[in-house]
Amino acid sequence: MKKKKKFKFFLKPPKFTKGFGINFDLINPVLLIKKIPRPSDIAAMPKWKRHIFIQKCSITAGAILILIFFTVIGVRAFTSGGIFSTATMSNARKSSSSDAMSEEEKRRLDEEAKATAEIEGVIDSYNQIAIAKVDGYLNIREKPDKFADVIGKLYDGGACDILNTDNNEWYLVKSGNIEGYVHKTFLVTGDDAKQLARSEVRDMAVINADKLNIRAMPAIDAEIVSNAYMGERYEIISNENGWIQVPEGYMSAEYAEIKKTLAEARKLDLRSMVLDLYDNLGMSDVQGYLNVREEPSENGKIIGKMTSKAGGEILESLDGWYKIRSGKITGYVKSDYIRTGQAAKDEAIAEAQLMAIVNTDVLNVRAEPNTDAKIWTQISNSEKYIVVSQQDGWVEIELENDNNAFVSTDFVDVRYALNEAIKFSPVEEAAIAAQSRRAQIVNYALQFLGNRYVWGGTSLTNGCDCSGFTMKILGNYGVSLPHYSGSQAQMGKKISSDQMRPGDLIFYSNSRGTINHVAMYIGNGQIVHAASRRSGIKISQWNYRKPTVIRDMLGD
Repeated sequence: MKKKKKFKFFLKPPKFTKGFGINFDLINPVLLIKKIPRPSDIAAMPKWKRHIFIQKCSITAGAILILIFFTVIGVRAFTSGGIFSTATMSNARKSSSSDAMSEEEKRRLDEEAKATAEIEGVIDSYNQIAIAKVDGYLNIREKPDKFADVIGKLYDGGACDILNTDNNEWYLVKSGNIEGYVHKTFLVTGDDAKQLARSEVRDMAVINADKLNIRAMPAIDAEIVSNAYMGERYEIISNENGWIQVPEGYMSAEYAEIKKTLAEARKLDLRSMVLDLYDNLGMSDVQGYLNVREEPSENGKIIGKMTSKAGGEILESLDGWYKIRSGKITGYVKSDYIRTGQAAKDEAIAEAQLMAIVNTDVLNVRAEPNTDAKIWTQISNSEKYIVVSQQDGWVEIELENDNNAFVSTDFVDVRYALNEAIKFSPVEEAAIAAQSRRAQIVNYALQFLGNRYVWGGTSLTNGCDCSGFTMKILGNYGVSLPHYSGSQAQMGKKISSDQMRPGDLIFYSNSRGTINHVAMYIGNGQIVHAASRRSGIKISQWNYRKPTVIRDMLGD
């Protein structure tokens, strides 16, 4: 049986060293260790043999030192500029980059956590949040009724707090500075509302002034296009150079705070909505009435009159004239007597009145707000009447001073509106050549259009009431009348509507049947009268109320 060969660990000299006279056994550490004699053996060696041993040890030590020297040099070169160095530096860079990315990631996560906390804080500020889901905006009404006054608007994505859900169809909500009713169909509530709200929270401009102008351009002298009010929130398009751009225009950054929030309701400025009715607004700038002519000429036929501070749409400008459409009248007015631009808009907002505008051919006007009440008179399509109050499907309107009546909300549009031109054609002089006195009386009366109504007054310039007006006009032509409409109705000659002529007086009664108003007929189915404190001396249709009696005071 062959004896197994023992494994011997030693450094075998490479073949290329053969012939160079190098004995690698001398520097082979394994062999060297094995061949090192014990000290007692060295001492017992013959002198020549001990000398050879020492020589071998010296050579071996020198070889080891040389090997160590080159090993150190090689390692230094390897680590300073070689592959190892490159790898080490690469790893270092990776480590550094990893550390930097970790810091950046940490910062990003911190910012996200902060933003999330802000969003949740906004949502938690509502007790019972709801989000509007509509095309455009949702009306907030004064009462839980689709005909109730609109007091605000909540745009799509806007938030509100639900205060009461007792009504089956309407929620009482609070949004911004507005508290009112919205139809529940258009609100997202509960957890769905919270989830939707998280995507709707954004940086918004929150107004911190009572009223802030929104301008067409980012300049203090730019045209004012709208107004913002305390607490209202606006989406930010840009914010630079002290101006915040919002969808409506530009506002000063000085009066708005930018913070994360939800959009909320805005107060509905019904008065300013009158501007939406005109693309190129013109306002009459006269004391009485402004003539509207058929042609752009002083000799053009008069086809209508614009009351003082009446509005119209400017259609064309030519040689000192404006072609204008005001109410149902389209004609020409002198441009010198028309305000335009921002001045016209400011005046329109100041002069707009809440009116009931008839939207049916003929509408019954009743003494009380119910269908069983006495029909006082009838009014016609597109006629406008100042609104005194609104109640349960009825609108109380002003016919003249202290004579209010009621119309159904089903047949009128209630909104802010401007006075506009009325149809007017003066009586042709040739047609009443034999009655020139009547033409003179009418023309004299028309000089005072637009002047004030003052109860008990008799001044045509400083103010008068209805009977004071007729008393003074006819008194200027030698006809003496008492200062009371009921007494005037007892004078002169009673005539029918077919017989009446310019200068005759028409009397009207209140809901109790008592004569309490008088007007002067001016021809073409119209009257001039001191109507009320709000409208002053004006022109109306002769049958705007059912006449009680017509009297001829001139007797010609």
